[in-house]
Amino acid sequence: MHLARLKNGERVVVKVQRPRVADTIREDVGVLYFLAGLLEKYVPEAKIFNPLAVVDEFARTLDFETNFVIEANNIRRFQENFIKEPNIKIPKVYDEFSGRKVLVLEELEGIPLSQKNALDQEGINPESVLRTGLRCYLKMVFTDGLFHGDLHAGNMFVLPNNRIGLIDFGVIGRLNRKTQGAIANMFVALASEDYDRFAYEYIDLAPYTDQVDVDLFARDLRDMIAPYYGLTLKHVNVGKLMMNSAALASRYGLRLPPELIMFCKSIISIEGMGRVIMKDFNFLIYALEFAAELVQSRAEPTKILRDISSVGRDVNSLMASLPRQIKQIMLRLSSPDFVLKTQIHEIENLRVTTKNAANTMFLGVIVASLVLSAAILHIWDQGPTIAGMSAISVINYVLAIMLAGLAFINYLKK
Repeated sequence: MHLARLKNGERVVVKVQRPRVADTIREDVGVLYFLAGLLEKYVPEAKIFNPLAVVDEFARTLDFETNFVIEANNIRRFQENFIKEPNIKIPKVYDEFSGRKVLVLEELEGIPLSQKNALDQEGINPESVLRTGLRCYLKMVFTDGLFHGDLHAGNMFVLPNNRIGLIDFGVIGRLNRKTQGAIANMFVALASEDYDRFAYEYIDLAPYTDQVDVDLFARDLRDMIAPYYGLTLKHVNVGKLMMNSAALASRYGLRLPPELIMFCKSIISIEGMGRVIMKDFNFLIYALEFAAELVQSRAEPTKILRDISSVGRDVNSLMASLPRQIKQIMLRLSSPDFVLKTQIHEIENLRVTTKNAANTMFLGVIVASLVLSAAILHIWDQGPTIAGMSAISVINYVLAIMLAGLAFINYLKK
């Protein structure tokens, strides 16, 4: 970033993309794709973390970060969301001077929180700054569904009168209403030590699967989180607990939405800034206040009407398409070429077992027949002999021994 001054005297910040940075990123991402492919192919345990999808999300994020047109649009979105928040300052974008590789922004008259003297300015109350920053972040998460994905101390400015300024909007996260509600319920479950509820929130967010043992998952969550319950940020980081619980959910085969992981990472940054300002700061207490506000706002008549309207549209769409879908099903059923295909894994295992048993029984019958015929020929056959035994009897015994050996080898291979 570079400081500059416009012809009219306004001071601005110019963000310029470095030469060939896109080519370098493309090469590095190609290496990541190669390594992710190796992980999925040769390390079965890594499949549950979906390495290729992680690299996809990372590549998409880098593409957004290197496109200043997208960042400028993100800044405008945040300006609209905080237009009624006088304590939050989002810098103005000078569109006439900005483009894909150059971004010109209003200069913020403050000090980054990453500098030690940021909170030592005259008239600055550290606790008030902390509460303003937290309300800003939690409003993004629970109200707007659009949050800053890289909100570290270097991207937050302390402005006069305990105001907060934000910069660097290349990475943002989006949360739908379902994920917002799940996060609120997770915080409530953590505060009340309701680990069953906590586990079910993860299960509801992931694509459907019947392979998860919810009781075992909840028990592992309890064993991981319970030792930290009641401690302040001085001893535990809620963001890391959320990340660890998300990793545990992945080990149980749950594929979580990428925006949830981004949210968990952002909590870690928020708590890091909170630790700088207030040593015994407890993020969960503030988060619960907003979670309660979210639950209360969902009960407002306008929100209920909006939800009912959404459900009504879905039902109307279903009723409009249902006759056509039923007609298609009936046409398929009446077709002379219709075949109902079913696949049951247990039946396939039974088929293989039955086939192997039949083959073994068949060999057993042949071996028994050869032994019996050899014994009869040994008594009645008057032809050539080998070691005092009928030659045909000896041949039958040898064949019987060979087939019996083959049956035994096949049995060991199963």
